[in-house]
Amino acid sequence: RSPQKPSQQAAPAVQALPAEGGQGPTFAELGLQPALLAGLERLSIGRPTAVQRLAIPALRRGRSALCAAETGSGKTLAPAAEAAAGPAAPRGLVVLPSRELAAQVGAVAAALCAPAGLAVRGLTGGGAAGGLRRQLRAPPPGPAVLLGTPGALREALRRRFLALERLRWMVLDEADSLMDESFTELLEEILAHRTQVVVVGATFPAGLSETLAKFTDVGRFVTLSTQSLHRLPPHVQQKFVRLKGRDKLPELLQLLKERPSSGGAVLIFCNSASTVNWLGYILDDHRIKHLRLQGQMSAAARAGIFASFQKGDVSVLVCTDLASRGLDTSSVQLVVNYDFPDTLQDYLHRAGRVGRVGSKAPGAVVSFVTHRWDVDLVRKIETAARKRTGLPGMDSINKPSPNAG
Repeated sequence: RSPQKPSQQAAPAVQALPAEGGQGPTFAELGLQPALLAGLERLSIGRPTAVQRLAIPALRRGRSALCAAETGSGKTLAPAAEAAAGPAAPRGLVVLPSRELAAQVGAVAAALCAPAGLAVRGLTGGGAAGGLRRQLRAPPPGPAVLLGTPGALREALRRRFLALERLRWMVLDEADSLMDESFTELLEEILAHRTQVVVVGATFPAGLSETLAKFTDVGRFVTLSTQSLHRLPPHVQQKFVRLKGRDKLPELLQLLKERPSSGGAVLIFCNSASTVNWLGYILDDHRIKHLRLQGQMSAAARAGIFASFQKGDVSVLVCTDLASRGLDTSSVQLVVNYDFPDTLQDYLHRAGRVGRVGSKAPGAVVSFVTHRWDVDLVRKIETAARKRTGLPGMDSINKPSPNAG
């Protein structure tokens, strides 16, 4: 089992929106520029979601923000939408935890920025130094928006391929998965430049704000959250199957073979790369067509796997938690926790792969429960689902006083 992740800390949110309901203002009424509205239309994005209605006005005023909302709510689009309205200069940076998420957000950002003539580039590494240079290449005046993973950004800065003197704004997406010791060093270098900072996530670990306070004035941050934050989606069925470890494989095979071809895509989560590989070999033996995605794969092996799954080329993906963070899985109607997740926040992110904005069906989550230590988490999940409350220990997000740190 992996070590426990930071616990969640409760504190009242500064602003909150009621649960989604009613039409609300349009993107035009929120004051977005015509070129940006054209980009949204190109993406067939009609009206803003609750978190977008809350975040866009604050970001247009230049506020730094902690932006917390449930998975699948469209929260990453809020800073991307407002940021794309900036001047045509390399002044925006979006930091994301995985290549797959950088590719997904980059495609949306490029479509948003195209009508304004702004170049978007993704910096994800996975090759030699020349690859980093090629990824950064753009017509003058260079990329207006840069999306990157921490490792690639660190390498580009070290080799002086990238300068941040003109940086105006930065988005930290899936912030709780970025906050390890190696990233905070990079964060300190980025935040040495006075920037507007938007921290985005569906779960916020204790100490995140304190970490930010070491490098920037957290007192100037506005905290934005929705009432559905940290709550299980009520329209998604949660099913727990208690069984012995040796029975998990037969149960999974039966589940997959009985599932109708029209039943939508399936995500199967494992806790380790080795289990993903092993399970993949078993599915091959049973001639069940699938894809695999885990962090120990080379960049070349990973390239295109998730995009192929999104397009529907293959309807079963066996993966680690790499695929639980931020990735758009609106075609997924079933999540199977082959291995039960280690923490409640991991469960929340996995469950958030179904019932998302744009999904055609509510979907279901089936979890195999084999260990005694999993049962306590199951009870907490069942209680939260029954009472329609947030998962314990993740009731809100933490914002320290301005003099914290």
